[in-house]
Amino acid sequence: MRQALTFWLLVLILILNASVAQGARPHTMRLDYFHSGNASMEIFSIEELVLEPLAWPGNPARPVDEIPRGKYAFEIRATAAGDTLYSRSFSSVYGEWETTAEAHRMKRTFHESLRFPAPTQPFEIVITKRDADNHFQEIWRTELDPDDYLIHQESAPYSRQVTPIEYNGDPATKVDLLLLGDGYTADEQETFLQRARELTEVLFATAPFKDRRKDFNVWALAPVAAESGVSRPSTGFYRDSPLGARYDAFRSERYILTYENKAMRRIASSAPYDFIAILTNSDTYGGGGIYGLYSTAAANSAWAGYLFVHEFGHHFAGLADEYYVSPVAYEPVDEIREPYEPNVTALLDADNLKWKHLVDKDTPLPTEWPKAEYDEHSLAYQVRRARMREENVAEGEMNQLFRSNQNIVEGMFSKAKYRNAIGAFEGGNYVSEGIYRSEMNCIMFTRTTDFCTVCSNAIERVIDEYTRH
Repeated sequence: MRQALTFWLLVLILILNASVAQGARPHTMRLDYFHSGNASMEIFSIEELVLEPLAWPGNPARPVDEIPRGKYAFEIRATAAGDTLYSRSFSSVYGEWETTAEAHRMKRTFHESLRFPAPTQPFEIVITKRDADNHFQEIWRTELDPDDYLIHQESAPYSRQVTPIEYNGDPATKVDLLLLGDGYTADEQETFLQRARELTEVLFATAPFKDRRKDFNVWALAPVAAESGVSRPSTGFYRDSPLGARYDAFRSERYILTYENKAMRRIASSAPYDFIAILTNSDTYGGGGIYGLYSTAAANSAWAGYLFVHEFGHHFAGLADEYYVSPVAYEPVDEIREPYEPNVTALLDADNLKWKHLVDKDTPLPTEWPKAEYDEHSLAYQVRRARMREENVAEGEMNQLFRSNQNIVEGMFSKAKYRNAIGAFEGGNYVSEGIYRSEMNCIMFTRTTDFCTVCSNAIERVIDEYTRH
């Protein structure tokens, strides 16, 4: 079966590259650059321009981003005419790091990439960033020549290891999701593929992905690791895994990121993709998700399905976390402003609430919910959780705590008057007061199984951008 699937993928690659040769589809181009600075300044510098081995997998009918949800955005502009050829918004590891306490003490550099359909004429890349009022302001631009002989042309060294998990058609009209495994040895490749298939089924059992399954292709690839597992520095466990995924990002024990963007991009370029989800060969609860960059999930955790879907919500649709009790590494904001994420609001103007059209006329804004009871329970739960992590208890004990907490919370919510309403429930985006979410519960708030209506609608808009003509 594996040989048949690999052969089939190679045929697809040949088809994609043939379309490039015929002029029907451009190559995929990538700008690799360094993003440096601290909490008060930032600098961009080019590493290299790269021509990836496969054709551009994106939707040719939607070259301009219609739903910018990231902290940053970039445009590809024709140098001669100044026309926008392509644009996308995105967020980044740097963009999160600059909001931590560490960014006030030191400067750091992160490797980043922008991918786009290769232009045929000289072009400019313009990067913009949201200001305090969420307006995009230009912060960097550079001119590039697609005919420069110094452009690096990548091969596809991992193409024989790519497995199609779900194929529904031409990448140009589908959302292409690439599942990258990290920390899987040669003997664990089938284990990875099994987890990839299982988590794919979890995703497509969750609305709205359930009804849009035919709009997706899913690919899987786990570069062979010398040792099993990924690093968890806070416990003294280190692995030199191919993708460099690791726990303790920003010193948050459950946050899994990779800072090795170059390695990830070189590996990923062997497959067509719009989005990347990294599955780590680990069982400790953890994950992460950054809009337009990647998501991560501990594939062997008892909560892997929840982690995979929740973190993919960040990466795919730019959804904000709706919880606010769990500790995070980010510094508190000085002033509450309207957040740009689609599923949270500062409710500064109830008449212009983002999801006002979904609110029943009899639902009050703000909307009552058992917040005091929830806060009292959750703060005690977080103290116990932190203590158990410090004691490095077995993961089975942690899972029992997580299950008990979820049962208590759901029981609490089941008695609430507006448990099924869409309104404005205070608490969200790591802030207890002054930020509101649209429903009492959602997979972006607790370890439940469903997205709220607002989050579902936000996800559908992204699917449309990658599939509709």
